[in-house]
Amino acid sequence: QVQLVESGGGLVQAGGSLRLSCAASGSILRINAMGWYRQVLGKQRELVATITSGGSTDYEDSVKGRFTISRDNAKNTVYLQMNSLKPEDTAVYYCNVALWTIALIRGDYWGQGTQVTVSS
Repeated sequence: QVQLVESGGGLVQAGGSLRLSCAASGSILRINAMGWYRQVLGKQRELVATITSGGSTDYEDSVKGRFTISRDNAKNTVYLQMNSLKPEDTAVYYCNVALWTIALIRGDYWGQGTQVTVSS
């Protein structure tokens, strides 16, 4: 079994910052890519940022220069530092982890989601 636990969401004023965390635990052999997605009610979930096992990152255009994704492989944790937040960043944020389990099963796992609300 694999569990992802997110933390760090909340309410912040425009221009403020938040840091999201997502810790993976359980029968994990190896973690490959990790990422963050977000979803607004009534809209499709969209990719925000990804980071490979080697540390290469990619960002959705609207967050480039404001958000930073990072990972701590020793802790099986991915982070999303969000600066200069805008009201349009308001969404539920989900982490996603691609990994191999000890049973040699490859899968994609999702966190439970954390609400980020940016007030104007």
